[in-house]
Amino acid sequence: MTKHLVEVITSVERRRRWSREEKERLVAATLEPGACVSEIARSADIHVSQLFRWRKELCQISAPSFPQLVPVEVVEALPAPATPAEPPPVFRPRKKASIVTIELGGGRRLRVGGDIDTEDLARILDVLERR
Repeated sequence: MTKHLVEVITSVERRRRWSREEKERLVAATLEPGACVSEIARSADIHVSQLFRWRKELCQISAPSFPQLVPVEVVEALPAPATPAEPPPVFRPRKKASIVTIELGGGRRLRVGGDIDTEDLARILDVLERR
């Protein structure tokens, strides 16, 4: 016959109270290399989500309540360059890319950009013909 451990709660209060030290001890155990959080929770008889909540609360890095200020130094403006500035580049609309479809036979097709180098295309077609 197997014996089972049973916890009997006799007080009116149904929730267990965990001290900060107990929470810190359990959370620290979860941060150990190779630790299994579910096993630690099971050994403490708590749900895994409770342990993760404590871990989140205790490991949370508090942000400073005031914004961090960076020192700024104000200086005079730099003099204008002696050489005249280059005019801004002229915007030229891009040409629409054309696509060429080559039917190879046997249900095979090759699609290439219209700007492909002819020597490259010849090499590609040569390789495909050998297959």
